Amino acid sequence: MMPAMSTSRRSFLRTTGLAAGAGLLWPSWAQADPPGSRTPAPVKPPSSADLALLSASPLLNDELLAKRAIEAAQRAGASYADARLVAWRRERVSVRDDHVSDVHRSSEYGLGLRVIADGAWGFAATPRLDPKSIDGLAKRAVSAAKINATLRRERVELAPLAAISGSWVAPHRVDPWTISPKHKAELLISATTSALAIAGVAHASALVDSQREEKLFLSSEGARVHQLMVRVRPQLSATAVDRRRGQFASRDHEIAPMLAGWEHVEDAKLVDDAAQIGEDAVRKLHAAPVEPGERTVILDPSNLWLTIHESIGHPTELDRALGLEANFAGTSFLDPAKTGAYELGNELANFVADRTQPGGLATCAWDDDGVGTERWQLVKAGKLVDWQTTRDQAHWIRDKTGDERGHACSYADSYSSVAFQRMPNISLTPGREGYTTEDLINATDDGILISGRGSWSIDQQRYNFQFSGQYFWEIKHGRLTKPLRDVAYQANTVDFWRSMDMLGGEGSFRLGGSFGDGKGEPGQSNAVSHGCPPARFRVNVVSTAGGKG
Repeated sequence: MMPAMSTSRRSFLRTTGLAAGAGLLWPSWAQADPPGSRTPAPVKPPSSADLALLSASPLLNDELLAKRAIEAAQRAGASYADARLVAWRRERVSVRDDHVSDVHRSSEYGLGLRVIADGAWGFAATPRLDPKSIDGLAKRAVSAAKINATLRRERVELAPLAAISGSWVAPHRVDPWTISPKHKAELLISATTSALAIAGVAHASALVDSQREEKLFLSSEGARVHQLMVRVRPQLSATAVDRRRGQFASRDHEIAPMLAGWEHVEDAKLVDDAAQIGEDAVRKLHAAPVEPGERTVILDPSNLWLTIHESIGHPTELDRALGLEANFAGTSFLDPAKTGAYELGNELANFVADRTQPGGLATCAWDDDGVGTERWQLVKAGKLVDWQTTRDQAHWIRDKTGDERGHACSYADSYSSVAFQRMPNISLTPGREGYTTEDLINATDDGILISGRGSWSIDQQRYNFQFSGQYFWEIKHGRLTKPLRDVAYQANTVDFWRSMDMLGGEGSFRLGGSFGDGKGEPGQSNAVSHGCPPARFRVNVVSTAGGKG
């Protein structure tokens, strides 16, 4: 039950003395997210942007070569083949203090060919797109499959799939590549200069990371899908230094990376928020040390998304749970045999996976198997009910989940990388009561509010973990009282999600995410988002004191 002491935002700020720094709890950058990204995912991905952007694509010039690769593979003995033409563009503009520290641009273009021969997968790739190279590519892919067939334990089984033809462009208003590096650097330097104007701030840095990923997928079953994804990641950080004490503290802007264009950077208002970021860094530097012990914590979405990623996202990768994947922090404590029965949280713990979330970094219309994307339940009322799967994994868990085709989780980060199961967007479903962050604070007698991404560690089963954050407020008698520093929280995954006793409503839902989620050997990286409302937990709080903020 909610306590009777409900307060308005204005009286709340006045009572806690935060009126001058209202952004600490209601950051202006929370308003910067793309349309639709502040509500849980729909069943289908958002409407595409201008499909005319695909009409002049260089990939179309090489479509006949992709078809040639598939046909050559079939002649060489492949029972199935698919080809991915991929064009990648990446750009990062970085500044430090009052100068540009780096401008990095890269691109790649090529074709990856995946085949099944003798019941096993084979793969080969090339940046050389001419008939002779393509014919050689097909022979290499089929040869690899036949070698793999001598080692396989079972034949590859693809879930039935109707041939699909379609095009999709991720919603965005301004292509980041129409904005010059000079203009980007000027905006970033304006932000760092504003942060440096705050007394006590010694350094400030900022960057804008942009990605443009275009794929044309064709298969021997008749599939043809053409997609374009644009992503941006703005970032701003200020560091305050106390040379007398030999201490420092850093504060990062909490704007999330998004499937969006340059408009997301403009809407983030880095320059407008820079002074507050600097003030936060100074306030954090002089904050009181945390008192360790068992505590109640309220985790803002800007912090909780990473905990979701590590404690729910990776453990529900089916290949990881089956022991087929162990890179980047091990396997999983979850057992597929207990699907539908294992309780990893309480009734408030409802997690949905999707590749349809507006603004979601993993959002697309089809995966790299040509399977249409969707939304599905992973955890329902605390109970594990499904997994992240691909078309060739569906039969492994079908008797437990009833899924016939896989959940469109196939992805390759380059034309030269083989597609395999990668994490979709995964989000915590908001509560029905419609609580706000303020409501959670009002209902907490003694606790800590934690926002932003900090350091983290998790064991090889994704079970025991420790997470920190960016900014910390002590809560006493339903009010924020003072900033804290050196805060981290520890728990195990099951106890953590079983301790969740209050969470925000749909109006408090926000996305967080990362451009760099690693998996596989050779390693691959994908971009992924996680949405959630603020939520309250019981954890073990520890101090990370040691002069680093």
